[in-house]
Amino acid sequence: MRSRTVQPIRRRGQNNNGNRNAGKRNSGQRNLGDTQPMRPVNPSAYRRRIDTRRQVVTAPGPAQASSSARRRPRRTGLAAVIYQMRKKSAERESYFDYDFLLAVIFLMCFGLVMLYSTSYYGAQGDFGDDMYYFSKQALIGVLGFVVMFVVSKIDYHLYGAFAVEIFVFSLIMMALVKTPLGLTLNGARRWIQLPGNLTLQPAEITKIAVILFISYELCRLGKKAYTIEGAVRVIGLGAVAAGGVLFLTDNLSTAIIVMAITCLLYFLIHPKTKIFAVIAGIAAAAGVLLILILSVTAANSDNFRLQRILSWLNPEATADSGSFQVMQGLYAIGSGGFFGKGLGNSMQKLENIPEAQNDWILSIICEELGVFGVIVILCLFGFLLYRLMFIAQNAPDLYGSLIASGIFIHIALQVILNIAVVTGILPSTGIILPFISYGGTAVLFLMAEMGIALGIARKIKFNG
Repeated sequence: MRSRTVQPIRRRGQNNNGNRNAGKRNSGQRNLGDTQPMRPVNPSAYRRRIDTRRQVVTAPGPAQASSSARRRPRRTGLAAVIYQMRKKSAERESYFDYDFLLAVIFLMCFGLVMLYSTSYYGAQGDFGDDMYYFSKQALIGVLGFVVMFVVSKIDYHLYGAFAVEIFVFSLIMMALVKTPLGLTLNGARRWIQLPGNLTLQPAEITKIAVILFISYELCRLGKKAYTIEGAVRVIGLGAVAAGGVLFLTDNLSTAIIVMAITCLLYFLIHPKTKIFAVIAGIAAAAGVLLILILSVTAANSDNFRLQRILSWLNPEATADSGSFQVMQGLYAIGSGGFFGKGLGNSMQKLENIPEAQNDWILSIICEELGVFGVIVILCLFGFLLYRLMFIAQNAPDLYGSLIASGIFIHIALQVILNIAVVTGILPSTGIILPFISYGGTAVLFLMAEMGIALGIARKIKFNG
């Protein structure tokens, strides 16, 4: 057999005397007269961590990896009509969910109409301008659409690479509420004062941060998330965020939503469901028992949250104090009938329901548009959630699927809880109706979430 001589690989900057000096270097002797080439600077540890996170979030999920011949999504509704009009002949092209965008536009426009109808009387009396709330919400809505389209152009894997930093940033922003930058409105210290008489509610940042960070952690842990250690880590991180919302911004309703997002995302990736059903049953039983105990022992408590629970259990007894807003909201719902009194003809918004443009806007919608108007709103929200579910099912990887699922959970929870509070099913809490209630920070960050969902939809591929 013909022998082959293996030539050593010459490194950059190495001269021909490198082999002769190798023995000296290996024996610990260094010739100071020789010029040694400088080693290239290695990437920093932080840069390596960022690259590792990118690899984690771009890995395919179990469903994508196990079935490469998965059925491709088909265009439906408005997306199919626009596709036929454009007549593109490419074999493969990116997907854009026009149906999802149309649902967002309808909800925002409907919300602006109802906001003006609900708030013009109070705005005229408080500020001398009946369009005060409407103009601010409309301006923020336009800015929100700009943010949505900008965010939709960004590769969502970038959020996974910086998910840890986003999570820590949200905690720092909530801690600023306890500093002199914090602002107290209506007895609650939940905002940060910004230049130009603007305010920021950091709890809204935490919702997005939890969705991005918990989704990244679930992708990073993989099958380890199914173990007790993985469950403790994921739930514990969600509890840290929820605790920050509760103790730093004193916002119980948002803390519940943050914790629920964490638990439901973990439920989605776990292969077993019986254990979650048992835990949910135990939690429900414990909640009922706690409410019964509080109804007896906390009758004279000064805690406003306990008083809300007591008013919820017996609203007629506290109709002039603790349950005043709830009872007036129920009167508005009952007086609307099926088709309502007509747009702008609500009587309860005049004096009886304070801050009706915020948490209780649904009761004014029921009074003016009736049950029919509420059905229309629920259909719009249902269609939006359906499109989010479509994006989650067809996302190119597990990380995109979990983010879309987290946005789905966030919107669904807020809609369900707001309806439950307005109708008296749950105690009164400060949960707004997405896209419709007044709130600049909430609308802006909600539109950012819609942009993230559109960005995930852009990565969906299908056969032309």
